[in-house]
Amino acid sequence: MPTTDLTEAGNWLRLALIPGVGPITLRTLLTEFGSPERILAATHAALRNFVAAEVATEIARGGNAEGAHIALEWLAELDNHIVTLGDADYPQLLLQTADPPPLLYVKGRLDLLNQPALAIVGSRNSSTQGSDNATEFARALSAAGITIVSGLALGIDAAAHRGGLAGTGSSIALVGTGLDVVYPARNKTLAHELAAKGALISEYPLGTPPLAANFPRRNRLISGMSLGCLVVEAALQSGSLITARFANEQGREVFALPGSIHSPLAKGCHALIKQGAKLVDDANDILDELRLPARTNRTRESPALDGDEASLLNHLGHSPCDLDVLCARAQVGADVAAGLLLTLELKGLVESLPGGRYQRVR
Repeated sequence: MPTTDLTEAGNWLRLALIPGVGPITLRTLLTEFGSPERILAATHAALRNFVAAEVATEIARGGNAEGAHIALEWLAELDNHIVTLGDADYPQLLLQTADPPPLLYVKGRLDLLNQPALAIVGSRNSSTQGSDNATEFARALSAAGITIVSGLALGIDAAAHRGGLAGTGSSIALVGTGLDVVYPARNKTLAHELAAKGALISEYPLGTPPLAANFPRRNRLISGMSLGCLVVEAALQSGSLITARFANEQGREVFALPGSIHSPLAKGCHALIKQGAKLVDDANDILDELRLPARTNRTRESPALDGDEASLLNHLGHSPCDLDVLCARAQVGADVAAGLLLTLELKGLVESLPGGRYQRVR
């Protein structure tokens, strides 16, 4: 990277890393003075018209030079980037939102930041079916050239990232920590894969820990970088509904997958549908709504079943069911039903749920 670029990045960092200089303050200063260089060259008296005395003093002293030095060392590493409001690589959709971060830390592919993208979010405690749905939708959309955006959380987020990475559209993770911190730790391998094949993005300085307040705020970027937001599974109090609310406020399309009326993880999606979110059951529904070319296959092969397996699966239906009820429906003994359920589970058609219940997967 040329020295001039490092110098310019250093000026942005010196300002952004001053305690008390948040996104709103920095955007205000940029509007008034025009550039980081001019802000740093401004007099204390001129700065006092827009910031507190202690912040004006720090700016007049040259800003946070130590913090900037640490960040520039990180920037010098392969595939690490700092993208600012004035850069061509800055996500253009974010510029249409009410609160775009003046500075983004990016690890990975810059070319993905302005590709057509869709946010896929949902429960951290997802069902097997929910995770499978997230992966399948993400894979199909990525194959159609859509970049999948999510938040690197366990459950639906992780499944969506994996599906996105499997296609040409790849995947981006917006995180609520510094990019030198992986959270949750269980997704460390996934984070490394995203850095290598997709991208990790944060508005938070290096070293920022996983503070609870950061994640709801991070959600506005997940929706803000995307043409729309798909909620796969969500309880009524799910943080995914925050992302959907941001998407709605930002004028993005909101999509939701329906589920069983008995599942707590479907309640949030059903609430969104009642409020006007578009019900989808196929990736092409989303491509059609966004007026993007439909390139996905609407059909998929199911494993072959013998008569007893097909009969039991039919009696299971599409809602969670316990063994006793299933035996009564199918008029078979518990041993026979348990054996058939195990076979169906091995074929990927049934999953066991807490409380001794079973649910159809496909």
